[in-house]
Amino acid sequence: MIEYLDIILAALVVIGAIFILLGLVALMKLPDFSMRLHGPKKATTLGTGAILIASGISFSGHVDGISLHEILITGFLFITAPLSAHLMAKAALHLKLKNVERTRPLKTGNKSRKD
Repeated sequence: MIEYLDIILAALVVIGAIFILLGLVALMKLPDFSMRLHGPKKATTLGTGAILIASGISFSGHVDGISLHEILITGFLFITAPLSAHLMAKAALHLKLKNVERTRPLKTGNKSRKD
């Protein structure tokens, strides 16, 4: 039974590391702030979450009960990462940062969408 748990934990750590690596590559390769904000935020949040879940499961197996530290850290990560990205995006809109042409402009007004 413990071998299956070790395989699951190793898979979570490897998946987390791959997501963090993809977030790093996205941060380095994407051309403007709007693109750099979106890709790495999602990838690194998923990667860090997977590693923290693996850590929580691992320490829960060594100690009687559930490891509360990793659960709290994971919860705060999933709450604060979208909020901080939203605030950075609002600041970028307020500062009117330049985007590359292929980044879609923000459409304002009450125009109805044709789907």
